[in-house]
Amino acid sequence: MMRYPAELVNPLRRSYEGHKVCVTGGAGFIGGHLVDGLLALGASVTVIDDLSNSTLAHLAEQIENETARLRFVHASILEDAALAEAVEGCRVVFHLAALGSVPRSIDNPERTWTVNATGTMRVLEAARAAGVRRLVFAASSAAYGETERLPKVESMAPCPRSPYAASKVAGEQLFESWAHSYGLETVSLRYFNVFGPRQPAGSAYAAVVPRFCEAIAAGQRPVIYGDGEQTRDFTFVACAALATMQAGGIERPLAGEVVNIGSGKRVSIGEVARQIAEAYDRTDLVPEHQPVRAGDVRHSLADITRARELLGYQPFIAMPEGLAITIDWAQEPAKNHQPGH
Repeated sequence: MMRYPAELVNPLRRSYEGHKVCVTGGAGFIGGHLVDGLLALGASVTVIDDLSNSTLAHLAEQIENETARLRFVHASILEDAALAEAVEGCRVVFHLAALGSVPRSIDNPERTWTVNATGTMRVLEAARAAGVRRLVFAASSAAYGETERLPKVESMAPCPRSPYAASKVAGEQLFESWAHSYGLETVSLRYFNVFGPRQPAGSAYAAVVPRFCEAIAAGQRPVIYGDGEQTRDFTFVACAALATMQAGGIERPLAGEVVNIGSGKRVSIGEVARQIAEAYDRTDLVPEHQPVRAGDVRHSLADITRARELLGYQPFIAMPEGLAITIDWAQEPAKNHQPGH
């Protein structure tokens, strides 16, 4: 369980304690950390997840400990009856269910669009029918595409370069449209390269930090797609989860705003590989470079001014500390390395 600064998390308690909320995709990486935080704030949480990208490993422990306040609906957000059941009576819906990964979307664009765009519309409609007060959408920094300007500011025009990015931009526009058409309170959070404990590694589509950790721990050279000089704004998962809880809990009304959630700093992929190799005492495992993947962007960095002003957000764990926490977790006994745990 992550520890959050009291001055940031305590003001949220009155927004969640004793209230029902729903987390779509709550068995996933960010979703699982969000569920932990919501339970700690006293909320009753319903998770809907089809487990296509995750397992019940972490949630099962939470359900055992919080039988009265945590409910799991094993279903897709494309199943209307199950979705209606999941959001019934909820004050806030956090919509994290999605098919992630740029490469996966290039391999299967239609499925990506159906889940990420059509699925988002169905979540909005189910929430509207249930009288939900607010919805928070897990958007993506992929919306910015390959624009040269840094840092990325929310006022920049979207420039999606992959089916995944296009589906996430569509989700943002749906959230804004439903706010203005139906009076729902909505907000979209553009996450920048979230990483941390329990992020799955065992997939061709895995994110860079768990992929590097897994390779180096196994005595293999990490693979970098490109020259390693491309940069990312790595955001520790506890910061992303807290920002999400802030977006769902702040008092001020929201009407489809788009908000960057990052660290406000960037680091090269090659430097991340070096730091992880150093932590494992395997600096001999120099990266293997392969061609750049379609849809990947060269540089990414968040301007987090709007997040600070609108949500009260501040990234309280920087990349080096977050990486150390993640590596410590990765080096724990094998039981922690079950998918989704």
